[in-house]
Amino acid sequence: MTDPAPSYPYADASPEPHPLLAPVLGLIGTWRGRGAGEYPTLESGFTYGQEVTFSHDGRPFLQVTARAWITDGEGGPVRPAARESGWWRLQPDGRIEALITQPTGIAEVAVGYAADGVVDLTAQHVALTPTAKHVEATRRRYTLTDSGALAFAHDLAAVGQPLQHHLSALLHRADAE
Repeated sequence: MTDPAPSYPYADASPEPHPLLAPVLGLIGTWRGRGAGEYPTLESGFTYGQEVTFSHDGRPFLQVTARAWITDGEGGPVRPAARESGWWRLQPDGRIEALITQPTGIAEVAVGYAADGVVDLTAQHVALTPTAKHVEATRRRYTLTDSGALAFAHDLAAVGQPLQHHLSALLHRADAE
């Protein structure tokens, strides 16, 4: 019998957040809620559910994962929609450098800031695989509200359309549901 592989030393740890994470500490955790979307290239608007998780390992960046699903008139799931994963690198002055990827062949480098319960990120570069939908620009805003919810807004410039509102949702802490 051989010894099992050594365990990863941080597997069960809950490290203290890095001091540079101070402007985004209120985001850490999992958030769920509902939203609505629209875009000029779509025949009609739609409703969706969304889940976003912000986590860290003690270093000065957040891991961010998000998933969404289209919902019916009663809020029930109809089909999967967007997925994203990425990293937000916090800088000493509150700036954020973000890497955001989607399984649809889109990768973004975004920059922005975190201050007073607001994170605002704007894509500086968008890379596309050969078959990805043509996306020129994005902007994402996360705002912690006075009621403790997380408001999300996403603007999009794609397929020849200028940057404009695409998605908005109101999310609540998953452990508070």
